[in-house]
Amino acid sequence: MSQAFGPLPGTTAWLTYSRILPTLAKHFRCILIDHPNFGRSSPRVFHEPFHDVCARNAFAVMDELGIEQASHLGVSMGATVAIDMALARPDRVDKLVLGSCHASSGGDPYTLSPFPSEGMRLWFECQTSNPDRRNIHRLLTSMVYDPAIITDDLVEKMFRLRVDEPAHAEAMNASTPTPHSNLADLHRIEAPTLIVHGRHDRLVPIEQALLLTGYIESADLVALNRCGHWAPVERPDAYLAAVLPFLLAS
Repeated sequence: MSQAFGPLPGTTAWLTYSRILPTLAKHFRCILIDHPNFGRSSPRVFHEPFHDVCARNAFAVMDELGIEQASHLGVSMGATVAIDMALARPDRVDKLVLGSCHASSGGDPYTLSPFPSEGMRLWFECQTSNPDRRNIHRLLTSMVYDPAIITDDLVEKMFRLRVDEPAHAEAMNASTPTPHSNLADLHRIEAPTLIVHGRHDRLVPIEQALLLTGYIESADLVALNRCGHWAPVERPDAYLAAVLPFLLAS
């Protein structure tokens, strides 16, 4: 199961995984989830850790489809949700593929990198202002290593998502995302775990991948050079070269 979240105006699962999905679909049943307030999902006001909301949402999808256990692949907030799921119901998680994420709702401590990061500051600017193509372009450019990836067409699609789905942003602004740290519980994750993180991630710097590797004993780390926050978008072949053998291994 592949999960997407991302900064408002919000990525979609299809945008995040479309470049790797044809290959994964040759080997697995692939289910893409847009979490509440993003993509094609409904708006939802919440007053708790948002990852908990999203984890319940993902479990509900599994229940509806009759899936008892699955491997969970997540990028950014989707990866943090996958961590939440592994802690809440380890029996329903076969393997974890994580990256570009924090372990906890509200983020985790930074030792080397500035906090808030450049990407977080630009996210907040987009979230708290009226839809603006220039702000969206600045935000999206901060998420990638190669700015040429951010085309006018992509900016326009993100702008239209914000304009056409105002209830998503309104629900987020009306919510209270309560912080909750998962660090003390990460040692309980026993599922085989692979972390794939862009070395040039300016939204969630790579030191967070090192932190996860230190806390999750089952985790291995692959760092992708010339790559920012969107590894499956920026370097799909390298991402698949790491992820596919891991998922196929017995």
